[in-house]
Amino acid sequence: MIGDDQRRRALGICLVAAFMSGLDVSIVNVALPSIRDGLHASAGGLQWIVSGYALTFGLLLIPAGRLGDARGRKTVFLAGVALFTLASATCGLATNMPLLIVSRLVQGIGAGLINPQVSGLIQQMFQGGGRGRAFGALGAAIGLSTAVGPLVGGGLVTAFGHEEGWRWVFLVNLPIGIVLLPLAWKVLPAPETAGRRESLDPVGVSLLGLGVTGLLLPFIQAQQWPGGAKWLLIPASLAVLAGFVAWERAYRREPLIDLSLFRLRTYSLGTIIAMLYFAGFTGIFFIFTLYLQNGRDYSALLAGLAITPFALGSASASVVGGRLVTRMGRLLVAIGLATVVVGLALTMFATELVPGRDVGVATALPLLLAGIGSGLVISPNQAIALSQVPPAGGGSAAGVLQTGQRLGSSIGIAVVGSTFFGSLGQGWATGFRHGLMVVLMFVAIALAAALYDLILERVQRTRCRT
Repeated sequence: MIGDDQRRRALGICLVAAFMSGLDVSIVNVALPSIRDGLHASAGGLQWIVSGYALTFGLLLIPAGRLGDARGRKTVFLAGVALFTLASATCGLATNMPLLIVSRLVQGIGAGLINPQVSGLIQQMFQGGGRGRAFGALGAAIGLSTAVGPLVGGGLVTAFGHEEGWRWVFLVNLPIGIVLLPLAWKVLPAPETAGRRESLDPVGVSLLGLGVTGLLLPFIQAQQWPGGAKWLLIPASLAVLAGFVAWERAYRREPLIDLSLFRLRTYSLGTIIAMLYFAGFTGIFFIFTLYLQNGRDYSALLAGLAITPFALGSASASVVGGRLVTRMGRLLVAIGLATVVVGLALTMFATELVPGRDVGVATALPLLLAGIGSGLVISPNQAIALSQVPPAGGGSAAGVLQTGQRLGSSIGIAVVGSTFFGSLGQGWATGFRHGLMVVLMFVAIALAAALYDLILERVQRTRCRT
């Protein structure tokens, strides 16, 4: 057993690592115009910078969790921080887009190695109420990283200049990683059980990665690949994903995804809602920053400030959502999704009503409303999705849910970005509104899934009474 002081220091290290990896989800968005000008990036290249990180991050979550169980969470945590730090340096020093994209993919791998170990270490070090408080602190750290990411990114680009400022968006991770490594080596507890055999299911990981990447490619490369042949990748990728499902069913050892979880209605619908919602709301940050900086000549810092109302609304409402979810259940998620739809629709209306430089002010309240709705969706939906999962399968189920969120982000950025860039011939404002329509479509389908769950629940209660 470790002492209370060491436990607190270890938790601090875990929270800083989670904050660092979460920050890189949102900090990059405001630097995209700077990257485009500095490295002559294409539309597809910009999409890969954002969606590529989410893709490799998501694909590594489940196998990295098992690797930590098998080889020791401390060891895998250190490897993840080292890889993330090295990849951040390579991103910051990149001289061309291919190197930057590959470095971002590797950075996502590092983040995917880190995050499951953070959850596992908290479970290892804390019990009872202490564990709940530790996970609450973890949620706050991740929420804070999303909220401050655009501001930090905008501040760095502004401080170091448009041409080179984007490099510091990545290089800012270096001092954090360099300090974290020796501290983690010294403070994190030794593994309770290491050296156990764990099934990492490499075939399952490969099939899932190939299938999702194939779905992304025709959207991300829509402007670079002329002709309609690229869309043949979609049915081919769906066939690969069908092969993934068949493999998971036939795999004799522990599969990557326990498909029996999807027999639970709350879990299957919760996972669908999470994927659809993350496909929608992640795309907002991607296209809004590009629209403000390129279409309305905002600085990176002002663009970061314009996005902040959404993050602040989400962070504040998530506290309320955590208290109400046990009482309201899926109804709370449906209310949250409906609020996001209204907020985004008002955002679209605001861009038409105030098309000039004041658009950031005009969209502040609508984005705050959408953010409040978002805070009532993400954590409550996760709690509901896991509510019927047996405790023994809770870790695996949560890992699958988080993987779905990251993969949803990748697909959403690809589809929303493709629509946005494809509409720029009609102007930046039109491109943004068209992209926002796709975001609204994803969120509206998620709302339909939540309402469907509510209807099924009511029908089930009626049958029980009769």
